[in-house]
Amino acid sequence: MLSPALPAHAQAPAQTPDNAALPQHVPLAVQTRDGLVESIHYGSVIATAPDESADGGLRTLFSAGDSLAPFYPRSSLKPLQAVAMVRAGLDLPADLLALTAASHSGAAVHRDGALRILEMHGLTLEALENSTDLPYGPDEREEWLRNGGTATRLTQNCSGKHAAMAATCVINGWPVRGYLDPEHPLQQLVAATVRELTVEEPERTSTDGCGTPLFALTLRGMARAFGHLAAAVVTNPGSPEAAVGRAMIQHPEMVAGEGRDVTELMRLLPGAVAKDGFEGVQLVGLPDGRALALKISDGGDRARMPVTVRGLEALDVDTSPLAGIASGAVLGGGRPVGQLTATDFITAT
Repeated sequence: MLSPALPAHAQAPAQTPDNAALPQHVPLAVQTRDGLVESIHYGSVIATAPDESADGGLRTLFSAGDSLAPFYPRSSLKPLQAVAMVRAGLDLPADLLALTAASHSGAAVHRDGALRILEMHGLTLEALENSTDLPYGPDEREEWLRNGGTATRLTQNCSGKHAAMAATCVINGWPVRGYLDPEHPLQQLVAATVRELTVEEPERTSTDGCGTPLFALTLRGMARAFGHLAAAVVTNPGSPEAAVGRAMIQHPEMVAGEGRDVTELMRLLPGAVAKDGFEGVQLVGLPDGRALALKISDGGDRARMPVTVRGLEALDVDTSPLAGIASGAVLGGGRPVGQLTATDFITAT
């Protein structure tokens, strides 16, 4: 049966997955209602630390599920893409650099920020090649619609990144039109930067929802990259990695938005570099180079933060300030009757 979300001509050919090749995910979170398990979210998670004596210079602190299975990091790739642009000469105020790595809510501060990036480089909205969408944040979307707004490239949650991509092309004398082509110099630089930071060769490539090239990597590789970004702020403050990490730490409201759990996580956990991604992805890098990476297999967003907080707790991070985002209440008749919590998924390695 065709999906009602797409016209018939847009349907992709049916592909039957190879059951033998399915990732071996494990239960990471459960929802209970009056003591009965109502829902289970499966997934995989890994925590890593830099260690020159370990294989590949990276030590696995703990893991659960299939942390080496290829997956699409989705928007958690944005900080790595931002590093590539800084390496190519992009020089922005910290708030706008944070917006470059953002999946923003579409508030006025985000829309104005994307416009500022364009205007600083002599560009207009016509330069953007991302998909159109309404603001991602529920409150921001409601306000936008109430004022007669429609889906635009500016309100789409990746507009900061796309404005920065167009700006990077201007800085380097590259064609702005077609900057999303995988063969464009910008995307070639991004691909090389992703390979360097993850120390992985992508298993395959695809296209993200906003139109940018997307790489299939492992949770281990992404954890390595985020640990490096967060540690660089301390150990190599003049580097492009530090510039991106520092901007995200200083301006978490630009990375997501008010009321978003990723913004709250970075506010409550000083020095952490955190980014979510569609389909249940979460990355957190810590100042000492340790990192946590997870993927919820069903793409469910609600399980992402409880599992993240449980993983940070296992890393001996003081998670008491994160209590407000560590679990979710299940309501019955308007009163709490259950809870969404992480399982005891930690296995020492």
